[in-house]
Amino acid sequence: MNEVEAKSPVRLRTPERKQMAMVVQCPDDLVAATHPVRMVMAVVEKLDVSQFCEPIKAREGMAGRDATDPRLLVALWLYACIRGIGSARELARRCEESSPFRWLCGGVGVNHRLLSDFRADHGEALDGLFTQVIASLVEQDVVKVSRVSQDGVRVRVSAGASSFRREERLQKLLSEAKQHVAELRRQVNSPEYVRLTARQAAARKRAAQEKQSRLEQAIAQLPELKQRQEEAERRAGQGKFGQKIRARQPRVSPTDPEARRMKMPNGGFNPAVNVQLATDTQSRAILGVEVSNQGCDSTGLSEPMRQQVEQRSGQKVEQHLMDGGYMRKDDIEQAHRQGVELFMPPKPAKSPQNRGRELEPKRGDSEAVLAWKQRMASEEGKQVYKERAATSETVNADLRSYRGLTQITVRSLHKAKCVALWCALAYNVLHFGAALLT
Repeated sequence: MNEVEAKSPVRLRTPERKQMAMVVQCPDDLVAATHPVRMVMAVVEKLDVSQFCEPIKAREGMAGRDATDPRLLVALWLYACIRGIGSARELARRCEESSPFRWLCGGVGVNHRLLSDFRADHGEALDGLFTQVIASLVEQDVVKVSRVSQDGVRVRVSAGASSFRREERLQKLLSEAKQHVAELRRQVNSPEYVRLTARQAAARKRAAQEKQSRLEQAIAQLPELKQRQEEAERRAGQGKFGQKIRARQPRVSPTDPEARRMKMPNGGFNPAVNVQLATDTQSRAILGVEVSNQGCDSTGLSEPMRQQVEQRSGQKVEQHLMDGGYMRKDDIEQAHRQGVELFMPPKPAKSPQNRGRELEPKRGDSEAVLAWKQRMASEEGKQVYKERAATSETVNADLRSYRGLTQITVRSLHKAKCVALWCALAYNVLHFGAALLT
């Protein structure tokens, strides 16, 4: 650079944000022809969403504004889960700022309340949609149901760890909530409420009634918790562990009555739900989804899941793989009567000298238990059981890492199952979209 060039001012491109411009653009040009969002929309267009349309009141020849197309809302939530988005507010923001979501919307406006209600208010229709995908994959021979692997994932919920209350405190809070609702009814014509709009007054009354309803639901959960504690006391006996259980008092969260404190993978205890997933070991497609508030898997969760998979696919489950947390003698007996081979390791022996001898036949073992022990001790059984970790653990990691199944922000098991179904459905659509389109 010579001396003249060094002294000359630099030339830069600077943004001019007030310059008017005419942009001619088709919404279809927002994404490339090979963008994954096009595959998601193509799959949704092949599915039957008529069950989502049944509650819609906007009908031909009747007054009222048009309802949003369920196909659009289904595609939005599927692609959101594929991108790991689990918040309705974040999804609504993406629909304004992100090209793939704007392409899906095609000029149709959506807000976070519409998206949130749609995600959790159509449980049966969503379950039917999940079954459609499974049936299509089974029909094309992509998915085999003969050998399935089941595992549970404890997912954090939105209830706070400090929100759990004993029965005495819940009864007191319920009494205060009832008094508050009655006071609001008396104050309708007071000067304070005259200054409020009808919407504001209705919002206050609705919030008080919802709080009262949640407290009533929390108290209704106590008998079940007391029954579980009595069973735990009976199993623990009269030792120190049994005394420790007897000293506990059942607690319920009034913000999310169906949530329970569970031991999480990090070793701590948090309010959570137990998401059960059944997966085909050959294709790694998710075949069954259930949500429980049981912190332990050995509470009879295997049989309902097996029935669910068979109902969705119309096929017979012949081999069922689970980890040692599901170990229960009643499940072994029931599976044997149904002609199903269970593959799960035994619980470690309490006595150190008996460690490693758990699968040896014992006097009094039933035919089902003997068959299970022989199966798990054989080399063939060990090779089959290796498929459990390779299947369930990778699917669990995929949902937690990439599909947004990290924290469930809705309340109640019914709504939590809807969230889990969206994540599982997005997983299947992403991995088997090409097969669903053939």
